[in-house]
Amino acid sequence: MAEQDIRRSLVAHAHLRRRPHIMLRRMLDRVAPDTPLVGADAPMTQLETRLAELLGEPRALFFPTGTMAQQVALRIHAERTGRLTFTAHPTNHLDMWEQRGYAAVHGLRYQPAGDAERPLTLDDLRQVAEPVSTLLIELPQREIGGPLPSWDDLNAQVQWARDRGAAVHLDGARLWESQPFYDRPHAEIAALFDTVYVSLYKGLEGVRGAVLVGDADTIGHAEVWRKRLGGEIPDAWPLAVAALIGLEDVLPRMAAFRDHAVAIAGALVANGVTVVPAPPQTPMFHVLLPVDVAAATRARDELIAERGVQVFSHASPESVPGRCRFELTVGENAMDFTPAEVAELIDELTRRALP
Repeated sequence: MAEQDIRRSLVAHAHLRRRPHIMLRRMLDRVAPDTPLVGADAPMTQLETRLAELLGEPRALFFPTGTMAQQVALRIHAERTGRLTFTAHPTNHLDMWEQRGYAAVHGLRYQPAGDAERPLTLDDLRQVAEPVSTLLIELPQREIGGPLPSWDDLNAQVQWARDRGAAVHLDGARLWESQPFYDRPHAEIAALFDTVYVSLYKGLEGVRGAVLVGDADTIGHAEVWRKRLGGEIPDAWPLAVAALIGLEDVLPRMAAFRDHAVAIAGALVANGVTVVPAPPQTPMFHVLLPVDVAAATRARDELIAERGVQVFSHASPESVPGRCRFELTVGENAMDFTPAEVAELIDELTRRALP
């Protein structure tokens, strides 16, 4: 599969809108010639101020990666509570995708809560016997298709932590996509948590980077750890500019993305395809296919070569042999496809993949 062969894509982070020239042109069109590098009008200052206001917190701090931001937040909560253990769902990003940096770098322990195949519940948390420093909640739970707890359930989980003297941290990499489900201001959602991490590139379609928000003391402490870990980047303004553009142009479209995802999922279900969750609660859901990963990938590449259309970036095997799933996240790219067209594409891909 060659990048230049892709002319249309259902993948949110496909290269169509992320090539350097496209991104740089978008920035040039939005940055004044006299934009300073430092000070109140500098892009990074504007970004941190904007996110602190949007999320209703005193301070916001840029990090080069969400990995660094979240590990720093957990370390600070551990130091304050005197407890090394945090708890989270088994599919949390820190344990699955970061080579357990929380342990290797910060000496923290992780206590899983709940079942990897279903969303976290209050009953799951009640089974955690060890005192914990932090309850980490991911909204939505990406690895299982993007489900969200109800507002009441979310509050109950937060209260469980509060009753035990634990902090609550939000993995809000996709908070932007989750907000339409709750239909509450971002600040009201963020107010449930002691610290909140948000991504600058996933839903916002920026370049890279993350921001951690919280009270002034916590973020001041996080600033020290950012420097210790090499995350203080003086000239990160391109990342800030891209994120500011996303906040202005993409953030207001999250409800439309979610509605289009619901429509696409409905068309797939009507065509006999299984989606998880059904209906989607965010612009993201999983599509289950009755073929294995190799066959699905081969069919994907054929569609790219013959028609220039990319259906997914990668597929994951299901526990049942001969089946796989892929993530479909609706952003600007997927808005270019009608629900009927997506259903036809999935049908064709499946037919090509079947023996």
